[in-house]
Amino acid sequence: MAFQICVKAAVGAPTVLGDCPFSQRALLTLEEKKLPYKTHLINLSNKPQWFLELNPAGKVPLINLDNKWVPDSDVIVVLLEEKYPEPSLITPPELASVGADIYSKFSTFLKSKDDKDGSEQVLLDELNALEEQLKSTVCLLFIKYQSFICFILGGHVQIWFLEPMVSFTADHSSQ
Repeated sequence: MAFQICVKAAVGAPTVLGDCPFSQRALLTLEEKKLPYKTHLINLSNKPQWFLELNPAGKVPLINLDNKWVPDSDVIVVLLEEKYPEPSLITPPELASVGADIYSKFSTFLKSKDDKDGSEQVLLDELNALEEQLKSTVCLLFIKYQSFICFILGGHVQIWFLEPMVSFTADHSSQ
C-alpha cells in the first residue's frame, strides 16, 4: 500500500512540485528507500479544506504513517528510518560535522581584504580535510542550494535537479 504524502505545489503551477525543501526532503527519503507513495500537491495560498481538517496548522509535508497523519519533515524522516532502516540514510555521528565549517570559512575568505590573513589556507585546510574523509570512508553529504541536492558517496557524486525530477502528480505505488 502506498503512503499518502501532502507536499507544496509550485506557485502558479498546481501540478508541479514546489520549492519547499522540507517537502523535497520527505520525498527524497521515500525515493531512496524505494517506498511507494502518492503525492497530493497543496497550494499553500489556497489550502483545501480536507487538508486543513487533517492538519490545522496547514504545514507541509504531511504523511500518513500507520493510519496517522504526521507533519514535519524531521519527524517524518526519523519515523521512516525507524520503520524502514534499509537502506540507512543516517549519517554516522563521527561524520556528521565533516565539512560543517566550509561555508563560514569560504565566506571569511571571500570577505577578506588582506591576502596574507591566512583565510585562504584555513579554507584549503578545511576542504582538504573533507576530501580526505570522503576518500577514506562512505559519507553522505547534503549540499542544498535552491533547486538541487547533491549526494557525495565516497568518490561518487549524484545530483538531482529537484524541479524537473519531481514535477509529477503520478501515483508511485508501482515502484
